[in-house]
Amino acid sequence: MKNTFKQLNARFCAVLVLGMTVLLTGCSTVSVDKIKDKADRTLDVISTKTNIGKNPRDPLEGFNRAMFNFNDSLDQAVLKPVAQTYRDVTPSFVQTGVGNFFSNIGDVWNAVNNLLQGKVAEGSSDVMRFAFNSTFGLAGLLDIASPAGLPKHREDFGQTLGRWGVRSGPYLVLPLLGSSTVRDALATPVDMKGNLWSYKEPVYVRNIGTAVRLVDARASVLDAGSLIEEAALDKYVFIRDAYLQRRASQIAPDED
Repeated sequence: MKNTFKQLNARFCAVLVLGMTVLLTGCSTVSVDKIKDKADRTLDVISTKTNIGKNPRDPLEGFNRAMFNFNDSLDQAVLKPVAQTYRDVTPSFVQTGVGNFFSNIGDVWNAVNNLLQGKVAEGSSDVMRFAFNSTFGLAGLLDIASPAGLPKHREDFGQTLGRWGVRSGPYLVLPLLGSSTVRDALATPVDMKGNLWSYKEPVYVRNIGTAVRLVDARASVLDAGSLIEEAALDKYVFIRDAYLQRRASQIAPDED
């Protein structure tokens, strides 16, 4: 475990900033007016009956619903059953330790993003949390920083770009990763690079840890998922609107 954190701490000061290129693409017109008119009328009928394409925050709703259904089917068939078994057979204190361990690693990237956003107090608190829990909390298995007055923050590079004034763009559902926006999708590779666990060696330990982290995270929201399935008339719309509202509050909390 000490070797693990030596490797993690060695990358603590690496701030990853990637350039982004915004490409504008044009749309060509269809020369056959009859085909175009018929297509337009068909789309109008579909939009009227389903409301698809009417939400300015979700112009890619057709694609997004297809990705949502794919992700949901995969979750129901594989991830959810595994998470349920994990929750049922794993002692609660072990689950808590797993969550704390990976949450502690995430505090490093939280600190970087808070500092990039100019939130020096929060960034300094994240640094202290990581040092405190890594040293006195058995490499992060115990969260003793929160009771000590160092609250948990959750920051990512998408939030940093938002703080810098980059607009979110349309809502976007990513394969396997789920809800996002165009801005957050561009930030995702940076967040992956900022995850210290992604540098863990050997690779098989990294892969096992990543799988355990994924299952543990899914197990932690099983009850919430059940409530959504029971209460939401349209699960896609419920999750989309909740995600966009939550992201807006994370980036501009003072505007709530």
